[in-house]
Order: sequence, then structure tokens, then C-alpha cells
Amino acid sequence: MKKNILFLLVICIVASCATKTKKPEQRSKLLKGFSTYYNTLFNAKDALESEFTSRDKGHKDNFYAPYIPILTYEEQPLGSDLGQSAAFAENSMKMAEVANSKPSGRNNSGIPNIPGMQGNMPGNTETNQEEEGQTKGATTLEIAEAKALKAINKYSVIRNGEEKNKQIFEAYMILAQSRIYQNKPLEALDALNYVFTHMKDDKRLPLARIYQGLAYDKIKDYHRAHETFAKLKGEDINKNYAKLLSIYYSESLLDAGKKEEAARELDIAYDLNTNRKLKSRIAYLRGQVLENLGQNEKARESYASAYKYANDFEFEVKSQIAIAKTFNGKGDYNGAKNYLEGISKKGTYGSRKNEFYYALGLMANKAGKKDEAQQFFRKSLFEKVSDPQIRGLAYYEIGKSYLEKNDYIGAGSYYDSALAVMTYEPSKILLQDQSEYIKKISRNYYLIKKNDSILSLAKMSDAQRTDFFSKYIAKLKIKEEKEEQERRRAERNKGFDTGDYNANSIFANNTNAFEDFGVTTKGFYFSNNGTVSKGTSSFKQIWGERALADNWRFSKKMTSIEDMKNEALGVTSAPNPRRFEPAYYIEQIPTDQGKLAQLKKDRDTASLGLGVMYQNYFTNTPLATKTLYDLIDVKPEEKVMLQALYEIFAMNYEKNPQASERAKQILLTDYPYTSYAEFARNPKNNSFVKSTEDVENEYKKAYALFESEKFSESKDIIDQAIQKYPKDALVPKLYLLNAFNAGKSSGKEVMILQLEQIALNYSKTPEGVRAKEMLNYLKSDLSFQATDNKGNAIPQQPVTNPVQNDQSPSVQDSDIPQRPDMNKVQSVDLGPATPQKPNSQPKKKNKVLDASSDPTIPPRPQ
Repeated sequence: MKKNILFLLVICIVASCATKTKKPEQRSKLLKGFSTYYNTLFNAKDALESEFTSRDKGHKDNFYAPYIPILTYEEQPLGSDLGQSAAFAENSMKMAEVANSKPSGRNNSGIPNIPGMQGNMPGNTETNQEEEGQTKGATTLEIAEAKALKAINKYSVIRNGEEKNKQIFEAYMILAQSRIYQNKPLEALDALNYVFTHMKDDKRLPLARIYQGLAYDKIKDYHRAHETFAKLKGEDINKNYAKLLSIYYSESLLDAGKKEEAARELDIAYDLNTNRKLKSRIAYLRGQVLENLGQNEKARESYASAYKYANDFEFEVKSQIAIAKTFNGKGDYNGAKNYLEGISKKGTYGSRKNEFYYALGLMANKAGKKDEAQQFFRKSLFEKVSDPQIRGLAYYEIGKSYLEKNDYIGAGSYYDSALAVMTYEPSKILLQDQSEYIKKISRNYYLIKKNDSILSLAKMSDAQRTDFFSKYIAKLKIKEEKEEQERRRAERNKGFDTGDYNANSIFANNTNAFEDFGVTTKGFYFSNNGTVSKGTSSFKQIWGERALADNWRFSKKMTSIEDMKNEALGVTSAPNPRRFEPAYYIEQIPTDQGKLAQLKKDRDTASLGLGVMYQNYFTNTPLATKTLYDLIDVKPEEKVMLQALYEIFAMNYEKNPQASERAKQILLTDYPYTSYAEFARNPKNNSFVKSTEDVENEYKKAYALFESEKFSESKDIIDQAIQKYPKDALVPKLYLLNAFNAGKSSGKEVMILQLEQIALNYSKTPEGVRAKEMLNYLKSDLSFQATDNKGNAIPQQPVTNPVQNDQSPSVQDSDIPQRPDMNKVQSVDLGPATPQKPNSQPKKKNKVLDASSDPTIPPRPQ
């Protein structure tokens, strides 16, 4: 009996110790909460906190992005802000292309290796796994996720559809956070849905709602995110939850572009949070938002609050720079300047002098003191570099001042220097474009100056030339004499002068000029020419050719800006033995009329390109208009003249009709039979509305008359309809029908002219495309009586050989953006005689276009 009882006890003990996992509804909630936390959940929580701590320690703020994150374990935002220049605002479309090529918004997940960004922070699983091939095993966030899942699977207790183990709520919060920061927001939402389904009465539910809103924000479902956050704000929730809510809500509003609402929410977050670090970061972010809204005074106050609560040296310095950047120019400039200069001399702030000088330069610019600002920017360059981006921005500001003076060589040089040291990639992309634009403008600008000077000299008489170069030679002698004196003075100061100055010295008779202090020496180093020569050779081997200037170690300065200008103007740097003879210069002036004509043509083409680039690259319409009108005044060839007049009219007719009026009148008076003149009479209008029933009826009437061969009556109805409904969607179709009327009544040449106008004005419509196709067909074998620009007939000469291509520089050779179908003016200008297409067929007589037999006739509207 005893043996049976003992056997049964053993069986019971073995069964109770079995490892079979029970279903959640079969588990007992007794001691499950205790076991959950200390067996698994503690490790999950510890892993998540370890990840956040690691991110916080490795965090480096990118103050050049539009906004900084409030929480330092968030990914850095991606954006662009050179920050001080309107020129970069004009290129916002280009920056949008840069931003669109990468994930948008404040998050920069999955974008590695951008300077100043957090793409390689610990826990960025996508980047780490892709680059390292998971060679280092699971990341900390993956460990936290796995531990949380283990706790849920092992210790969840469900009764009647409700979770009885309260510790499981924490497990799901850790699971949601770890997934959100692994950029898996959809999986995080799936985990949170369990909480909303099985833990409806938990008092901590608002925290789950906060993370739900954050997950919606990560997938860019801003409507649901803001709806979730706004609903929580209307409830009475825990104060700690309210702090977190205000932070996430304000950042989500920024992601959605709602800057005004974000600024108001940041005010609430600033009042709720008492932690100094958070308070400082919230204030700085609020300052950035207000600055973008143009509220510089409020932004300045917010930056001052950020400086007040900052507990980080870097944050203090950048807050001071931001305060200077938002100076409105109307305050106490001298007081603010003295304050910043005083700070830059105190303790550790002295190591950031270059940044403070840059801030002073920004402030001086705002106060209208341009020269003083440039002095501060240059001072910044002479200080030790503490932030390469600030050094690059200082170069940029100096380059911008050169650009404002039309000194493109100087501007390009400083822009290149800025590109070499900048670390923030989006800023470099924008500046790279600016630098390329300046180089293109520079080529045209200095070509114009060089050719203008040559053409001016060619027009002078011999006496005028001799007088001009005599004055130039006198100035050259003074300049070279001054340079020689400076060179000798510099060499003497540096100890490289090998001249004998002992003869005139008071120590001339003293053989021991240098006191012997008992140390055996071989004499003074620089008194030995052989030693100096050897040292100079060794120096050049190590450092190369270096200019005799301050900071010579930092960059290899081969040529000065002045040398670069001379090279662009064709002035040789090597002195010529005959440079003091007027005849040396006079004999280099071209006298051949063909060469002078080519110089004039090249100059005019470059001037046209310069005007177009002013408009397209810098949106400087007044300067572009002035440049092109100056070109018109010097009477360029017809092709360039027409393009210049068109550009002036196209860029001004909507916003500044007065500036375009002169160009319009020249087109209508001197070139009435060109498509440019047609464009001036009727500029394209893209703001079409939906077609009305009245216009459709008018079109049907006009088409019926066209079929009845009543072309003039059809044309009258079309003209009236276009005049009455200029913005109707059927206007391009009406113009096309009118072209067919013209073909029937006036001939193929007039029809071609109208089709060219349709292709020019409505190139993106089906009618415009159709007009281009018809033009290709109609021009394939075209012969007609040519007329001049006044409409007078010109006797046509027989053409036996095809016209050779013009090899001279064209408009396309000077980086001029071309308009569609306008590259060859001859194709749309009926002035000069147009040669026949060379073939063996005899010349055909003109025939009236048979539109009824042509397959391209517009179909009858249904």
C-alpha cells in the first residue's frame, strides 16, 4: 500500500514539473505578475533603456537642418538650410528634388553617411544590418523586442477576453517602442491593437494612445495621428503623459507642415516640461519654427531661453549664433556686438571665436553694415576651426558679397572654398549648383568684357591708341615698382634677403656681429646661400608652391583672384620684354573685318546667354531685362535679336508689362511675319477652364462652315469665339481649325505660320503635338515666294547646292536654355529666301493646300 502511495506521489510531482506551455486562458494569474517582471520583462526594459542611453550619448545635433529633434534618442531630421541667403531660397525647388530623393520629413532613417546626421547611430537596424550583413548579431532593439514577445507569450493570462496580468501592458509598451524605433510602425500598431482590445480598462491606456499617434506619424498618416493626439489633449491624463504628448504632437505638426499650430503646441510643451535639457531643446526648436514663419523677434526671445537653460557647451554657442542670426537690424547693434565680442574672449568660449565672428558678421549684415560684416567674416577665417560648416558659411558670405558686385571670379573662388570644407550635404548640393551657375555666367561675362575692349580699340585712330597705351604703360610701371618694393620688404622681413646691408650698418667694422655665447656654430643659417637654396628646395618638395601670405599651410594658393581675372580677359601673367612699348599692344589689335565680325557675333551670343542665365539661375528679372536690352541696342544679327526680344517679352509680359512693351513693339514693327511676333500678339495662356456649351456650339458652326468651304465665315466665327472666351479649353482646337481655314484660303505658307504659333503656345496640348507633326510633314517639300521682314517680295535665286552649316558659335554653345521649336529661327521666319530641298526633281509650283484630302483635318466634334 505504501509503495502505491509513494508511486502516485512521484507521478504527481513529475506531472507538475512538466514543461508543457499552457494556453493563456488556462494559466493562473497567481504570481504571474511577479514572474513576468523578474524573469523576462526586466531584461527587455533594460535593453530598451540601454539603447536610448547609447543613442543619447552618441547624439550630435545638426543645427543646419531646418529643425532639431527634442528627444535625443530620435533620428536626426533631414532638410536644408544655408540659413542666411535669399539666393538659396530661390533654389527651393532644387532642394525639394534633393529631399524627394530620400525619405522626407524630420526622420532620416535609412540614410547612412550624411555628415552630422544620425544614420549610423546604435540601433538603426536597417543601416547596420545592410552595411554589416548582420555580422554583429541582433541589435539592442531586436533583443528588447524578442524579450518583450517572450514575456507576452509566456506570462499572458486571459480571462473572458481580458488580460489579467497587468505587467503585460508594460511588455506591449516596450514592444511598441522597440518596433517604432526600428522603423516598423505598422507592426507597432498591431501590438497596440491588442492592448486596446484586451486591456480596455487599464489606467495607463493614454500612454498606448500616445504611441499609437507616434506610429501613425511615422507612416505619415498625419490625419489619424493628429486626431489621436487632439482627443488625448481633451482628456484629463497623467501629467507625465501630458509632457510626452506635447512633445510628440508638436513634432508631428511640424512633419505635416503646420508650423503655426506646432509653435503653439511647443509653447505648451515648454511650460509643461521642467527638465532643463528638454526645456532648452524645446525653446530652440520653437525659435527655429518662429524664424521660418518670419517672426524674428519672438524667435530671438525663444533662442535666448534656449541659451538660458542650456546644459551643453555646444548648445550654448549655437544658441548665441541663432540669436545673432535673428537680429532685426533695429535694436541696439553696438550693445549686441560688444556683448558677443566680450563672450568670445571668456574662458572656453575663446575656442569658438571663429563662430562668434561669423555671428557678428550676420548681425552686421542685418544692421546694414556690409563692410563691417565682411571684416568679421574674414576674421572668422583666421581663427582656429571649431565647426567646418561655419567655416564654409563664412566663405559663402564673402563669396556672396563678390557676387553682388558682379565679380564672378571672386565669388566662384570663395564658393569653391566653401564647398571644400562644408560638412552638411544638402547645403553642399545647393552651393554646388550656385558655383556651377557662377562659372557659366563668368565665362560669358568676361568674354563680353574682353571682346568689347578689343572692338573699342579697333575703332580708335592710331593717335588715340598710342595715347591710350602710353597711359596704361605709365600705370603699369608704377604698379611693378610698388610690387618690387613690397617683395624686397617681405624678403628682408622674412630673412631671405641676400643683399649686403653690412656696408651701411653701424656694425660694419665689427667682425663679431652676432655674440658668441660659447656654443659652437657654423654661422647664421640665412647668411649661407647654399643652405638657403637647399632649404628652399626641401620646402617646395614638401609643400609645393605656396604664396607668401598668412595661413599658408591651410591651402595651396597658386594664383590670386586678380590673376584669374586677367586669365579670363586674356591678359598674360608672364611679363613681356616689350610690355613698355605702345607698338607691342597696337600690333595685336585685329584689323581683318572678318575677325572683328566674329568677335562681335561671339560677344552678342554671350550677352544673350548672360541675360537668360540671370533669369533662369538667379531669377533676377530686372538685371536680365537690362542685359538683353543693352544687347538689342548694339544691333546683333537677326537670330540673336529675335531670341533676345522674345526672352524680354516672355519674362515680363505678365508681371511687368511696361518692361516688355518696347520688345513687343520691335517684334510687331520690324519682324511682323515671324512666330515671335505672333507670340507677342497672343501670349500663351495656360489657365484654361472647362469648355462651355456656348463655345462647343461655336466650334460646331465653324467646323460646318469649313466643310462647306466657307473659310472666311468660319474664320470670323472662330475669331469672335476666341476674343469672347480667351480661357476656354477649346481655344487650342479653335486655333487649329483656323490654321486649316488659312491653308484653304491663303495657302500653305500662311498655314505653316499659324501651326508654328500653335506648336509654340500650346506645346503640351494634343493640338500642339499635332501641329508639330503636321509641320514636319508640310515642310518636307516646301517651296514659296520669299519676302523680307516688311512683307516685300524678294526675287528667289536658284539654289544648286545645299547650304552649309554655320560653324560659328551659336546660341546653343553658350549654355542658353532653349525654348521648344525655337532653336532655328529660319524655320519660322519667312523673311530671307528659303532654299529648296536639294534633289533631282524639278521645282514644283505652289499649290493651295487641299485640307479635305489631308488625313490631319480635325474630326467633326461629337
